[in-house]
This record gives sequence, C-alpha cells and structure tokens, in this order.
Amino acid sequence: MKNRLSGLVLLLVFSSFGLSASPILILGDSLSASYGMPENQGWVQLLREKMPNSTIINGSVSGETSAGGLRRLPALLESSQPKILLIELGGNDGLRGFPPKQLKNNLTKIIELAKTQEVKVLLSEIMVPPNYGPRYASQINTVYKELAEEHEVTLMPFFMEQIITDSSLMQRDGIHPNQKAQIIIAEFMLPWFEQAL
Repeated sequence: MKNRLSGLVLLLVFSSFGLSASPILILGDSLSASYGMPENQGWVQLLREKMPNSTIINGSVSGETSAGGLRRLPALLESSQPKILLIELGGNDGLRGFPPKQLKNNLTKIIELAKTQEVKVLLSEIMVPPNYGPRYASQINTVYKELAEEHEVTLMPFFMEQIITDSSLMQRDGIHPNQKAQIIIAEFMLPWFEQAL
C-alpha cells in the first residue's frame, strides 16, 4: 500500500512537472504584441492567467513580417525550448503587398524548423484588407490552407475576423484590437492551446 501511494505521489509530481514544462512560444506581429497598450493588458498576458500551469513566451514584435520571424526563430527556439509554437505572421507581408509565394516560402521554413525540434505547430490564418482586391486576398488565404495540409499542422481561423468588423473593439487606426478586445482573443485562443497540450 505504501509503495502504491509513493508511486501515485511520484506520478502526480511528474504530471505536474510535465504541464509546467510545456512552454508555448508565440511568434507574431503587433496583433499579439499588445500594440497600443501596456503589455500586461494584452491577450497573451490574459492567456497566461488562464493557463497558470503553462509557460507562455511572447516572441511577437510589432511590424514583424514572415521573413523577420524566420530570422528570429532559431534564437527563440534555443532560449525557450517550446513544445508548442503559434505562428501568427503574414499580416504585414499582406499589407506590404509581398508575393504570396514569398510568404509561403518563409512560413514553410518556420514550420520545418519547428518540426525538426519536435515542436507542435499551430498556424493562424490572416486576412488582408478588402482594398487589396479579392484575387490577392484569395491567394494569401490559400497559402495557409496549403501549408496546413502539406505539413499536417493545425490551422486556426483568423482570430480577428469577428473583431475587426466591430468598431467598439478596434483602435482608431482600424487595424489593431483595443484593450476591450483582448479578453475575447484570449478566450478564443484558450481551447486551441488546451487541445494542443
């Protein structure tokens, strides 16, 4: 009986350690970098509060492109040793009118680099403003669907899709979510990360 209890205690200890030793790395742009507000008010911090047993590293930088994320990723992987990587990049590529082929190439390298280190990948879709035209928007959207299928990674719907149409949830620039929207984003993200863990 004593041995069984000891084994149970050890199991619980290792289970708890496993939860806390599953870092999540977020590689994103201004949508994840608390643009326009203090970092502790952003959705990443709110998600940390909802997932106290997980370490969440925010590697997001405002203005980041897929090429910039690719350049920074090796150092981030080395320093954080994540088990899960959320890729939230491409919005700035789209805003700058970069070729979809270039975006796909950069995101492919990011996914492959993560997979070589046995990191589970979550890929977030992005959307470009309608003034870029339906053809370009469709090409960008196709990039994410193709990547998810080709690399067998989880594709998340664009978390801004419902927020961006509600002016009460947006900053004055019409591009970035405001503080009120952060809890909505955190609640959207939570089940995706819980399932990945």
